[in-house]
Amino acid sequence: MFKGVNASDGFGIGVAQVAVAPDVSFTPVAPEDPEKEKQRYEAALEKFVAQTNAQIERMKVSVGEEAALIMGAHIEFAEDEGIHDTVNSSIDAGMCAEQAVSEAYNTYYTMFSQMDDELFRERATDVADVKTGLLADLLGKEVVDLSTLPENSIIVVKELTPSMTADIDKENVAGIVTETGGRTSHSAIIARALEIPAVLSVEDATEHIKTGDMVIVDGSAGDVLVQPSKEDLEAYRAKAKAYADDKAALETYRGKKTITADGETKLLVANIGNPDDANAAAEHDAEGIGLFRSEFLFMDAKELPSEDEQFAAYQKVALRMKGRPIIIRTLDVGGDKEIPYMNLQKEDNPFMGFRAIRYCLNNPDQYKVQLTALLRASAFGDIKIMLPLVTALDEVRKARSLVEECKKELDERGVSYDPDIEVGTMIETPAASLIADNLAEVCDFFSIGTNDLIGYTMCADRGNDRVAYLYEVYQPAVLRSLKRIISEGNKRGIMVGMCGEAAADPLLIPVLISFGLGEFSVSAPSILRTRRIISQWTKEEADVLTEKVLTLKTAAAGRRKVGSLLSRGSVRPLVSVGA
Repeated sequence: MFKGVNASDGFGIGVAQVAVAPDVSFTPVAPEDPEKEKQRYEAALEKFVAQTNAQIERMKVSVGEEAALIMGAHIEFAEDEGIHDTVNSSIDAGMCAEQAVSEAYNTYYTMFSQMDDELFRERATDVADVKTGLLADLLGKEVVDLSTLPENSIIVVKELTPSMTADIDKENVAGIVTETGGRTSHSAIIARALEIPAVLSVEDATEHIKTGDMVIVDGSAGDVLVQPSKEDLEAYRAKAKAYADDKAALETYRGKKTITADGETKLLVANIGNPDDANAAAEHDAEGIGLFRSEFLFMDAKELPSEDEQFAAYQKVALRMKGRPIIIRTLDVGGDKEIPYMNLQKEDNPFMGFRAIRYCLNNPDQYKVQLTALLRASAFGDIKIMLPLVTALDEVRKARSLVEECKKELDERGVSYDPDIEVGTMIETPAASLIADNLAEVCDFFSIGTNDLIGYTMCADRGNDRVAYLYEVYQPAVLRSLKRIISEGNKRGIMVGMCGEAAADPLLIPVLISFGLGEFSVSAPSILRTRRIISQWTKEEADVLTEKVLTLKTAAAGRRKVGSLLSRGSVRPLVSVGA
């Protein structure tokens, strides 16, 4: 058995088809005529863009608009003026087109791959995919074709790039195994969109697995079985049937309100990274948007987005969600989120440095552009403004003061907005947790960012395997912090939500119900499952479980206690623990 990252749930049983990327190696040769070499580059570029546009159209049909948009990043990189000029300048300096393309894209690949944020690291995959595509066109090589796979194929590949998946026939693919990628990678996103079980980051998968091998892909647990026994095959076929039955059962929760077993209403919303993700949120029956990461608008731009550009993005989400609440986080720049045109200074410890709300308040004119765009969009929907990385009361006061300035300026312009727009804050640092009572007096809502809250509280980088044991929501310090934040917000009568990954943790959900969490913001595919879990608990039953968990002194003990109590039926059990 091989272990990897559980990227797309479900069970795939089939025959391995090992896909090999094209050989795009070359020997650099100085061109005799730089102008003709640039024409070669332009021809390859034109062909690549045409191929990609055709792939996008096919993907719109096969996997939907949201997943197809991933390929749009390829065109953006291919047509990027800075990269284009760099390639042509290198050719003028004596490089062949292949070398010029390779070096230009390698620079961008290095920049993105070294970022700590996994979402941004995944952009390196886009860069590498574009480079391979352009080199293949220059060298006359064919890229991997997954359109003619036999029935019940298990795709095994080093890296499943978006371009590889454009022609996948989901009816013939039972599972996916790769050597790279995580849950936020494009491979994972596309696999989930296609509803194909996938396990990523399986070390040396293409060496250990051969074409023709019988393979089982357990996308829920992250396990890959090669040449399984008869007993294993029977067991996993039973698991696959149970999974399919369970998935069908989840559909009964579509269109229903999110309420606990004793009738307490909760708000179940989705996290999104760009305006088009709102389509997936609505399709999965989200009751709103709990986190819209606006920094993606800035990351995808070559210069600061204008007020109108930002307004258009926010308005698009507002119109798509049709009056449902939308929490938009203002620019969370810095740390591992570098935006070249902002010219941020390098810092020894960027996560503790000049980032997020600190940067924004130090650049009020720039910040007011975003705040004004948000206010304008609030005329079209229930938009709420959320401040990132707040650690002091004055930060909220200053931000609210800027909001009021923007309102007055819009009044002078005669532009409509919601005068009662809510302004709240992310609670993602120990400082914010400790002053939650004070923050609740000046905020309209809280949204707990557990990803950073765990990291800052435990002084542990989730990307560092050596301290991964500390990065755990069941750490007593983290649980106590969550309880305090929710309690202080509820005392003040403001909405308290959670937009970190823990909000969809089936073992933690009853604890959050006990604490009094009002809003759960999860990934779009997790909506129905989370709604079902919430519906299975009363507050009294959740309190019984939580009382026992809070007496424990280690994270491992807390996690085991929750699991054991549920499995023994000591409190109301989940339909499928860990699903």
